Amino acid sequence: MSENRLEVRRIGGRIGAEVLGVDLSGRLEPGTVAEIDSALLAHKALVFRDQRLEDEDQLRFARLFGELTTAHPTVPSVEGQPHVLPVDAEEGVRSNHWHTDVTFLRTPPRVSTLRALVVPPYGGDTLVANAATAYQDLPEPLRDLADRLWAVHTNDHDYAEPRSAKAAEQRRIFTSRTWKTAHPVVRVHPVSGERGLFIGGFAQTVVGLSHSESRDVLRLLQAYVTRPENVVRISWRPGDLVLFDNRITQHYAPDDFGDLPRELHRVTVAGDVPVGVDGRHSHLVEGDDAVHYTPVAA
Repeated sequence: MSENRLEVRRIGGRIGAEVLGVDLSGRLEPGTVAEIDSALLAHKALVFRDQRLEDEDQLRFARLFGELTTAHPTVPSVEGQPHVLPVDAEEGVRSNHWHTDVTFLRTPPRVSTLRALVVPPYGGDTLVANAATAYQDLPEPLRDLADRLWAVHTNDHDYAEPRSAKAAEQRRIFTSRTWKTAHPVVRVHPVSGERGLFIGGFAQTVVGLSHSESRDVLRLLQAYVTRPENVVRISWRPGDLVLFDNRITQHYAPDDFGDLPRELHRVTVAGDVPVGVDGRHSHLVEGDDAVHYTPVAA
């Protein structure tokens, strides 16, 4: 096992830290893993610089936090790596909308890892937002309202018109199966007990409200998530790995690097069923439990 002298250095006022003194290519001691897990709970998003890992290293590291999902419910994996999702700008994947990974399922991922293979010389950053401090920022009347609301998340909604044939094909693949899941707008974190706004781009309607009313309410709440003070901006270098808590964050990849190549690999850890303030669990509205994707559902 590798010896590590781990240092956690904050990079944002409310979210984000760099972890120094750890080599993720080796096998980590249980104490080091526990320190990383504690830092993740505290900072929500962790950056490990200049790691230069292979897919197997990323998979081994992600497994320290639980069972893995497959790459995605509909999008194909990296060839020969069923748990690794290619995030390749050249293939039309531009995640330039705020979202939490795969919330259209009843059991979204617990943790996501992103590893940089190719990054542009400018642009191509990733923004990560703290949904817990966003909730804390809400005025009391809005908090009371949000505590009672549920939203339906789906992978099949009114996207913008694809800008290319590749993007249109990617959208067709992404929506080749449809899921709709009702989640609490305020999710209680299963470990820390923090409350966070559990919304983002897949949240399309609020239960009991019309489409137009839903848009207004979700836009109002989402504005608190994306306040600059709740966001950390991560500039990539090849070899970097970012680990973030998918239960209480959102992320966004600005489309600001033109036709330059940008390639990341994503590996996600299976998560549990979200729970609201009133103790009720998320439930499917349409689709199935996606047992081909997440072992938690099985």
